[in-house]
Amino acid sequence: MDAAEPDAGTPVTGAPVAGGDAGAPPARAGYARSAGSRRGEARRRELLDRVTADLAANGLVDFSLRRAARAAGTTHKVLLYYFDGADDLLGQAVVRLRDKRTAAGLVVGAGGPPRTLADRVRAIWPVLAAEEQRVLDQAIGLSLYDPGRYGQLGRESSREYLPVLMSICPGHWTGPRKHDVAELILAAFRGFLIELRISGDAAGVEAGLEAFLRALDREEAAAG
Repeated sequence: MDAAEPDAGTPVTGAPVAGGDAGAPPARAGYARSAGSRRGEARRRELLDRVTADLAANGLVDFSLRRAARAAGTTHKVLLYYFDGADDLLGQAVVRLRDKRTAAGLVVGAGGPPRTLADRVRAIWPVLAAEEQRVLDQAIGLSLYDPGRYGQLGRESSREYLPVLMSICPGHWTGPRKHDVAELILAAFRGFLIELRISGDAAGVEAGLEAFLRALDREEAAAG
């Protein structure tokens, strides 16, 4: 434990704690965290890494500050020392998972010899559909269930993915056309992912994906 971590400390104001931990104080009864300390920042990253790994393995269902503390091997008081409650911790962990998926998708989509747009989209799909990525699709459900509390996760997701999807569009396309088609691909991916997680019908989703890819081939041919 970092030497600056308290077992008790100065109360600070924070966001409400998600998950309803029995016995855990609300975030407003949390603890002042160190600022500008390299050791403290390293400790914060270590805790976030452990919580992120737990989310990747077990998903968002029943996420709470108490569960996060168990995964991090610490107490809820220590987590409140470094994060503004369970919502803040969850948001940062989801962003970290999303960044990894976005980076992996970009590498797969942009790598190799020149290919059609449909080929690039087909290459990205397995990265998105991997079982360990299901937590990001569950986050879509959270943003739909409580947009006031979790909607920012969905909005950030769009901002994160659109530049990546625009980058795999044909280089000679105009910016507006790339943006429009990237929006189409993003919406299709989300729909297919939700269907895959809900129904488990991998064969049906793959058939739908192939039909969508044929539509992208027609779009690319029409663009010249």
